[in-house]
Amino acid sequence: MSKTSKSAPPKDFESAVAELESLVAGMEAGNLSLEDSLAAYKRGMELTTWCQKVLTETEQQVKVLENGLLKDFNPDSADSAENQ
Repeated sequence: MSKTSKSAPPKDFESAVAELESLVAGMEAGNLSLEDSLAAYKRGMELTTWCQKVLTETEQQVKVLENGLLKDFNPDSADSAENQ
């Protein structure tokens, strides 16, 4: 595992999933040091959170489209609408 910071967001959902799969495979192999395992776990949690956010936003976009409202989706306005 690289010692460089990998906290940058992934370029897309598929890249995030591929990186998560790679991290899991590395951890399951059992060849990582404790420090590298912790770093892999932290990065995995970042990616999981990012993926959950993307999936939630996509689900909300689909709901908008299903209701026949063909307009640009703004996740920030969806959050404010849910809080009303």
